[in-house]
Amino acid sequence: MHWRTRVMAIGTTVALTMTLAWAGASSAADRYKPVPPAQFQGANWADPRDNYAADAVVPSGLSAGDDYRTTYRKADGILAGFRTELGANTVRLPINPASVGTAWWSSYRAAIDAATARGFKVILSYWESNTAKDGRVDDAAAWQQMWHTVVGAYGRNSRVYFEPMNEPFGYSLDEWVSLCSGWLARYSTVPRGRVVISGTGYNDNVTGVGASGALGGTLLSLHFYGFWANYTTEAEWIANLLPRIGAYAYRTIVDEAGSPMTIGLNYGNHNGNVSTAYLAAITEIARGTGMGLVYWPGLRFGDSYSLLSSDLQVNSESGLAQLRWGWGLGDVPPVNDAPPAPPGQQIKGVASGRCVDVPGFSTADGTQLDLWDCNGGGNQSWNRTAAGELTIYGSKCMGVSGAAAQIGPCTGAAAEHWTVNPDGTITSVASPGLCLAAAGDGNGAAVQVTACDGSTRQAWQLG
Repeated sequence: MHWRTRVMAIGTTVALTMTLAWAGASSAADRYKPVPPAQFQGANWADPRDNYAADAVVPSGLSAGDDYRTTYRKADGILAGFRTELGANTVRLPINPASVGTAWWSSYRAAIDAATARGFKVILSYWESNTAKDGRVDDAAAWQQMWHTVVGAYGRNSRVYFEPMNEPFGYSLDEWVSLCSGWLARYSTVPRGRVVISGTGYNDNVTGVGASGALGGTLLSLHFYGFWANYTTEAEWIANLLPRIGAYAYRTIVDEAGSPMTIGLNYGNHNGNVSTAYLAAITEIARGTGMGLVYWPGLRFGDSYSLLSSDLQVNSESGLAQLRWGWGLGDVPPVNDAPPAPPGQQIKGVASGRCVDVPGFSTADGTQLDLWDCNGGGNQSWNRTAAGELTIYGSKCMGVSGAAAQIGPCTGAAAEHWTVNPDGTITSVASPGLCLAAAGDGNGAAVQVTACDGSTRQAWQLG
């Protein structure tokens, strides 16, 4: 069956499946009919450091030192941007024990309150800290106390949804079902239709939790990203995605999916580029099956995936148009046959076969470069200027600070100019005896400048 036919077939069964599933539930909580997933048209609002934090999570644009009134004013302005610039009706916010029941919680609640006052649905999701980062709850007692406080504050607010944990990759399916079953029993007054159970692994498959009778009546969450593979066609991405959903699209919110929005990609041309093909696939499936879609991120400072800039301007009109198509808005999918990607080359290590990469698609000045599996992403797409600069994202230059190769604003300094030599070495114009080099061969190995020695870790292929 052709993939488009499969999508249509899935979409036509959504309403019937939902009716049968909720009708077969046994308890009062199970019989609560939730908001259909397709009505979750939203974006994540994230801490600029990422939401994995041992201290309080503070979404971009807010400050932990602000009081409730100031936080409300700031949050309301940002949420207005989510509404007017993006057309979103849902926001996903991080929580952790360091943020709840604390002085910051007294202020952070203003962001939740501002969102619900504007009519937003709010998904509150627990993130573990950046210490162990093992896909398991850090401290069970602290986690339970956090949820006791959060549910006590918002359990009766029909616009607030609870996601017990983000990306529970440290648990087996049985362990994860047991943990979530305990959560549901502990907070049995919360309608199950307002509980969002993460898929197993990195939220990357909902079939196991969807099949669990113990979790009946809940919504499910799925994460799906374009850096997981290097497909350049929409059909390939769809073939990868559909088995992760199985028969549970009618309960599923994709509450993390995102692509580079600051590097000039044309998302109207769906094939020929990893990111554009990926975004076309997830939006096509979300629309065709009635899944919710909450983009990562709507706003996060320093993240090239961010839909909005720090001054709340849209970073990519074609990317937003494709996302809105996935939300079910518009009658005709956005199409633009211009080339999907700006010109650029990968810089591949001869020894490792991996590419010079900006970690996490960071746009922050001073981000040190590393090696990563070549994936066609915008954070591996380098342009050589006539002056000898190696630029990325259209406005950042590869430069040298000490021994580190990093990105920063293009200033014309000699430390930002490079010579690509016939033998495959890349030497610094400022210090011709220094070569671009990898500290190792594996993912995450630092990219540095070291004395030229003829080793294969100083040999590169551009293309």
